[in-house]
Amino acid sequence: MRILPVGDRALLIELTDGGAAEALHAELLRRRAAGTLPPVQEIVPAARTVLLDGLDDPDRLARDVLEWEIPPLPPRAADAIEVPVRYDGPDLAAVAALWGVPADEAAAIHSAAEFRVAFCGFAPGFGYLTGLPERYAVPRRATPRTAVPRGSLALAGPYTGIYPRASPGGWQLIGTTELELWDPVREPAALLTPGTRVRFVPERR
Repeated sequence: MRILPVGDRALLIELTDGGAAEALHAELLRRRAAGTLPPVQEIVPAARTVLLDGLDDPDRLARDVLEWEIPPLPPRAADAIEVPVRYDGPDLAAVAALWGVPADEAAAIHSAAEFRVAFCGFAPGFGYLTGLPERYAVPRRATPRTAVPRGSLALAGPYTGIYPRASPGGWQLIGTTELELWDPVREPAALLTPGTRVRFVPERR
């Protein structure tokens, strides 16, 4: 763990990997909910960092965090959001071939995992979900698509994501969902926020 000052009131905490960043983010949320975390305006996780902004005493918190015992993430959660999905994406067969299984088995492997939103980015409402074992990481497409349909379920590297709106993209498309990922009049506008647990539920064709 490395802690870097950002301006006068923020800290950037660098972790060794994504799992450590997710565990720290979960611990920060737990401590804030319990009232044991000093006031902080924003907690912003990323792939291997967590930014804490709006701190009254960042130096003191930096010293405290180094002494925390951060528990690992629990394996499963009862309050996971269920996302209905049709495993009908144009890249499902290619992903299945990379995994060495038939397409229907690839869908079963994906839907059997429980995911967690590690961080958000790219577009409003787009969450980077972790949960698949490392052996199922897949490369991005060699040639990105100029238009990916809204609601496309996709894979790239270790992450799963859902395109909240039509946009260009180079991820492998394995399915679709009708859920509204981003709604500006909803509170919160993003359905999937950092720390949210997610399960994908296959729909019958």
